[in-house]
Amino acid sequence: MFPVLILAGGLATRLRPLTETIPKALIEVAGRPFIEHQLLYLKSQGITKVVLAVGYLAELIRDCVGDGSQFGLQVAYIEDGPTLLGTGGAVKRALSMLDDPFFVQYGDSYLPINFLEVQAAFLASHKPALMTVLKNNNQWDISNVIYRDGVLIDYNKHEIKSAMTYIDYGLGILKKEVFTGYSSNEVFDLAAVYNELSGQKQLAGFEVFERFYEIGSLAGIEQTDAYLSKLIVKE
Repeated sequence: MFPVLILAGGLATRLRPLTETIPKALIEVAGRPFIEHQLLYLKSQGITKVVLAVGYLAELIRDCVGDGSQFGLQVAYIEDGPTLLGTGGAVKRALSMLDDPFFVQYGDSYLPINFLEVQAAFLASHKPALMTVLKNNNQWDISNVIYRDGVLIDYNKHEIKSAMTYIDYGLGILKKEVFTGYSSNEVFDLAAVYNELSGQKQLAGFEVFERFYEIGSLAGIEQTDAYLSKLIVKE
């Protein structure tokens, strides 16, 4: 299985005062720090290597996760440094620590998805990148993807079109080559990379049918807590 890069370096200002003393990844959800739920799920999906891109209060995440052995994983860290590089810049900085290609997901998302199926779809596409998508119809957030007949036609967060009924689900696969045109220490958004790839018809799509969960808002935390608490009870 490809390694997974988790982007967990943001300031989480929208969640203050909750995140004044802890990073978003350590918010307690269903009885444990959120990042532990993420790592346990990755382990269950056959993932063995994880790189955490950290920044704000990074030492607290390191103290919690350690080398990942408690989760049956190998966990390494890459830090943003004094300047926040954005999601794209954080990926660029982490490339030297990753195998090629690699999964990437956000540090505030819990994604009930079959990673092996996504990896197989990526390999079959023969494209340098893949984005998972969910038919959204503006339900969970503003739809930003045109996906039709199994083909990702357009992804754009900034120019919303009426034909956009899908949304970026939050899990992608990338080859390192797609970052060749970006400089080290350049500040840029991963969404800009995906947008450029979609315009070049180099972004494969994989449709997901179960919603994502996130802790980027208080409502999201409440919904994710309820979902994960039910899973724990079933176990």
